[in-house]
Amino acid sequence: MVHQYKQNGYNIVLDTCSGSIHSVDEVAYDIIAMVVENKTEAEIIAAMLEKYSELTEADVKECLEDVEALKEAKKLFTPDTYEDLAFDFKARNTVIKALCLHVAHTCNLNCSYCFASQGKYQGERALMTLEVGKRAIDFLIENSGSRRNLEVDFFGGEPLMNWDVCKQVVEYAREQEKIHNKNFRFTLTTNGLLIDDEVIEYANKEMHNVVLSLDGRKEVHDHLRVNYNGDGSYDTIVPKFQEFVKKRGDKNYYMRGTFTHNNVDFTKDLFHMADLGFTELSMEPVVCDPADPYALTEEDKPVLFEQYEILAKEMLQRKRDGKPITFYHYMLDLEHGPCIYKRISGCGSGTEYMAVTPWGELYPCHQFVGDEKYSMGDIWKGVTNHEVQDEFKCCNAYAREGCKDCWAKLYCSGGCAANAYHATGSITGIYEYGCDLFKKRIECAIMMKVAEAEMDEAGFVTGTEDCSNCEGC
Repeated sequence: MVHQYKQNGYNIVLDTCSGSIHSVDEVAYDIIAMVVENKTEAEIIAAMLEKYSELTEADVKECLEDVEALKEAKKLFTPDTYEDLAFDFKARNTVIKALCLHVAHTCNLNCSYCFASQGKYQGERALMTLEVGKRAIDFLIENSGSRRNLEVDFFGGEPLMNWDVCKQVVEYAREQEKIHNKNFRFTLTTNGLLIDDEVIEYANKEMHNVVLSLDGRKEVHDHLRVNYNGDGSYDTIVPKFQEFVKKRGDKNYYMRGTFTHNNVDFTKDLFHMADLGFTELSMEPVVCDPADPYALTEEDKPVLFEQYEILAKEMLQRKRDGKPITFYHYMLDLEHGPCIYKRISGCGSGTEYMAVTPWGELYPCHQFVGDEKYSMGDIWKGVTNHEVQDEFKCCNAYAREGCKDCWAKLYCSGGCAANAYHATGSITGIYEYGCDLFKKRIECAIMMKVAEAEMDEAGFVTGTEDCSNCEGC
């Protein structure tokens, strides 16, 4: 399975199943395309000599020999041998390694595009008690097997509305990790309104990662991210975020924004964040009812494609200028990326990762919370809805008919189950709009790797599977 495309002056050839990426000249690019089409050697030679007057038959044959050598080296036209692995997952005895703790089903903002219904998740407002939080930690330890590194996300709503419980849960986990030989890494996602010096100091000490919600330019951010009086939050949160990041040092964080039909020129929002001093950036496409006025349209798609290319080129230039920024969706490790099992199985929702409500109920991930069909059990009895868990075990790149022949399947692992469910009614459906945007992002990310390799005079880049640092699947 081979994917070819041209971007930013590069002719890029991706061999899907090996992960190998090649930057080639026009002749090689055309020859590979004809090999994909099963053209004979005589047909390829004739076509190349007609198109490129400067070529000789010997030149074309030499290029064909190079293509054949790459094929023999399993760096081009590599067969797909992974499908059988995909359906072994149901029999796997998976362990839980991460929980998303919904410590607050309430929020102090009233964002109209919020998938969580302003933090209520279609239900009642609630705050998680310390008892539930501690039991969630115990549940994670009990179900983590021999895995040492465990992750807990403090999520909402707005988790800072239940900040004392967050801190007490962290302290309890720190006690337990010594007893059970575990290592907890915590993440906090916040809209920033309640950030103060104490939050900054504690989060920078205990939170492995912090996600700060900002949509970009003031007029964009304040259009949808408003309080219950209808007032925008930009002026309140930006100084807090700047202080937070300034004191965070080299610890992980990223600014997380959402772009909608109202700001398809979202690169301006990303560059605005960079101008504010933020270098770790993310910008997600809104997922909502197509009837919503801010929903992305088909007419927006080519504009968004162009925006992703603008972003990639600007990031390359900023790197050359010694002022790099990071974009979450362009973070691609071609040499030591996820192992093949991870590439097939995806994020692990419903199997390795679960969300916990304020009442201790378990769901496959935060985007399924409130949908009783996907209630999996609770933190006292454990997973009791094994039918749902088995469904998620088999939710992978090979479970979707439309994914089997897609060049990007080992990068997206079949895509987000929640987005597929909300778009099609099935977790193995395909959210086509999201797929198109994802593929464009991957093309841009790969182009950047090719450009960086050229800057480093490293030639072509080859993807590999590396399990050396893995704790086990």
